[in-house]
Amino acid sequence: MSRVPLVDPAQTSGSVRTSLDRIGNAFGTVPNMFRAVANSPAALQSMWGAFGAFSTGSLGPALSEQLAVAVADRNNCRYCLAAHTALGLGAGVSEQGMRDAQGAQADDPRVEALLNFAVDLVDRRGAVGAEDVQRLREHGWSDGEIVEAIAQVALNLFTNYINIALDVPVDFPAVPLSAESQAAAS
Repeated sequence: MSRVPLVDPAQTSGSVRTSLDRIGNAFGTVPNMFRAVANSPAALQSMWGAFGAFSTGSLGPALSEQLAVAVADRNNCRYCLAAHTALGLGAGVSEQGMRDAQGAQADDPRVEALLNFAVDLVDRRGAVGAEDVQRLREHGWSDGEIVEAIAQVALNLFTNYINIALDVPVDFPAVPLSAESQAAAS
């Protein structure tokens, strides 16, 4: 059970109502995460604005969802793992591709390098080195794409922390954490 009330979109007004209406239009319903975040209009505006900005980013929806799944799995965020797996499948990533992304793996070495970088950012709390950034460049990632990947990792940390700290009920099809994440959690 969520540790904060899940805001009922029908019982809101002003900027929260506007944001929740937009979210509902995008998803066909208002996911529980946004209903929890709606307790803070500023947090809701920040989160939804960031998702909107990245929807037109250079990494594209498929890779963005793979990054989100890698971060969610590393942080043991069942909500984000379920949500972003569903969104990744909708963006054309195969089921195997989404499972691989949980462990920062991909068929494409370029994508795998970026997924590993994302997981390193999480594990090292952002303290990656010049050689890590250079390795991405050697895989063909531009500086703009590297900055965007870091920003997306930060957004995913925000959503992971919201869902874990507030125990937001998962309202997407459940996805098991990878074996590595399950072992680290125990």
